[in-house]
Amino acid sequence: MKSHGSAAACGCEAGSHGSGRKAVAVDPAVRERNLKRLRRIEGQVRGLQKMVSEDRYCADILNQVSSVHEALRGVARELLRNHLAHCAATAIRAGDVEAEAMYDELVDLMHTHSR
Repeated sequence: MKSHGSAAACGCEAGSHGSGRKAVAVDPAVRERNLKRLRRIEGQVRGLQKMVSEDRYCADILNQVSSVHEALRGVARELLRNHLAHCAATAIRAGDVEAEAMYDELVDLMHTHSR
């Protein structure tokens, strides 16, 4: 993503925590669904660690890895939907610099997540 000062492409200001950027808006129900999914995924990953430490059958472990991968893709889909509905829409409506930065960010996201 190309940098345009301290403002993120979605128009939010960068802060001091991590990247410091915040979503323009997040539906509380979506947030809770994502957190629930991520907790479930966390449990699946712990299960994978146990399977590996117990020398379980490789094909069984690979099936579980595939399951975790799909679960993460589901979370990513929800996050992308929120990003497009709120952050991207706000930046594009703002026009010029914000819109151009958002277009760059979206292209980068599509490239990164289409692999």
